[in-house]
Amino acid sequence: MYQSAITATGVYVPPDVVTNEDLVESYNQHADWFNAEHAAEIVAGTVAAKEHSSTEFIYKASGILQRHVMTRDGLMDPARMYPHFRQRSNDEPSMMAEMALRAADQALARAGVAAADFDLVICAASNIERAYPSVAIEIQKLLGAKGFAFDMMVGCSSATVAIQAASDMIRTGSVRKALIVSPEITTGHIEWRDRDCHFIFGDACTAVVMERAEDAKGAHFKIHSCSCATEYSNNIRNNNGFLRRNRPDGMEDRRDMQFVQEGRKVFKEVVPMVAAHVLAHLRTEGLEPASLKRLWLHQANKGMNDLIARRVLGRDPAPGEIPNVLEEYANTSSAGAILAFDMSNGEMQPGDLGLICSYGAGYSVGSVLLERA
Repeated sequence: MYQSAITATGVYVPPDVVTNEDLVESYNQHADWFNAEHAAEIVAGTVAAKEHSSTEFIYKASGILQRHVMTRDGLMDPARMYPHFRQRSNDEPSMMAEMALRAADQALARAGVAAADFDLVICAASNIERAYPSVAIEIQKLLGAKGFAFDMMVGCSSATVAIQAASDMIRTGSVRKALIVSPEITTGHIEWRDRDCHFIFGDACTAVVMERAEDAKGAHFKIHSCSCATEYSNNIRNNNGFLRRNRPDGMEDRRDMQFVQEGRKVFKEVVPMVAAHVLAHLRTEGLEPASLKRLWLHQANKGMNDLIARRVLGRDPAPGEIPNVLEEYANTSSAGAILAFDMSNGEMQPGDLGLICSYGAGYSVGSVLLERA
């Protein structure tokens, strides 16, 4: 058995930014137009009026100030309220592959490895751009990597579940070097016309280089263990899919064809699930929560993360102990916990322990216990 390790990470964040002020201005104009158009139905009680959003409401609900997006085009148009992505030919790189290459280039440079050295590529994301051919195989081809590749979708836990899969393969010797990329174009599957969720997500891609620890060329993080769990729930859902056109009402653009969640139920059910999962993982390793220098949580919601941290640590977290990148990047789905890890692991010293934990639709939760080497 070999010791698996994370030897580098990389991040790509698109340059376009949408602030809470931008969102509120466009959404409120959309709400005014909607309410005027449906005034009679609103008076009759058959249609609900749309409330205005506000920057105060958004920050209080999420801890988010802005988000990066692949494009503002169409997104800020009150008459449209979703992004306009250029249609690409089959001979061009897909949007997800293009993002992945940018993050991967940074991670490979940091690890000091060549793309041709990889024998596994996993594209781990909450949504995949197409059914087939696999986006991971496209990324493998564009990079010039060897071996095999596959897509993995486990909601916001996709990256940590992929880390477990790659770690197991490295440990047993079937794979020597693996690349995990999480290109999250969340702006394409959120409902921007819904006041309760129009502010949640942003776009980003992370890349994780994994190798045998003996192959690491510099500072790295040994993977002590991984733990993953799933529990079925309808409280976070997206019903869009390839069977859509085959149903009697197949072309209807229903609300559930985009991201939809029962936010209060998710908060109530996921917080104890994640806290219990992390504590059980630590117990399995014979560790106390105080052993952790850092807890890199999924960047979903500041309130959720603060409460999870308090339940795990048994106290309020110290500044920087639970890294938070929500203010600038919002929820970037499966990329979020890795984004937080990438931007805040530099203070870790040899022997320090940290834990990456992501959670989300499924429900799903994945945790990775790391030691700085």
